Amino acid sequence: MSLHRRLSIATGAALLSLAVVGCSGLGRTAVGTVDYETGHEIGVRVTSPSVKGCHRLAPTGVTRIENNTLVDLVLYRTRDCTGKESTYLPSNTGNEIVPGTLPWRSYSVIH
Repeated sequence: MSLHRRLSIATGAALLSLAVVGCSGLGRTAVGTVDYETGHEIGVRVTSPSVKGCHRLAPTGVTRIENNTLVDLVLYRTRDCTGKESTYLPSNTGNEIVPGTLPWRSYSVIH
């Protein structure tokens, strides 16, 4: 095999590796489930939510939530992941609101 051919193969392999690494962030998910209970005591399970963006919870809000993913979450009392009242929810833990407080309405993923 000629030197030129070996260099071409090595260069092609390096470029392919870079392309795969560059695209690996597309479509990434938080592996696992987010389980929550609405204010009407309806259970909901979300499997492997995207790590990007704001995720809305049930319109009536959520009173209990379990983060059974491999990443941490931030819970918000607003529908758009904003506001001063947020709560950090580590991986494989849960949270329940205190009676008389506003329910959780959205969450974002920390990655």
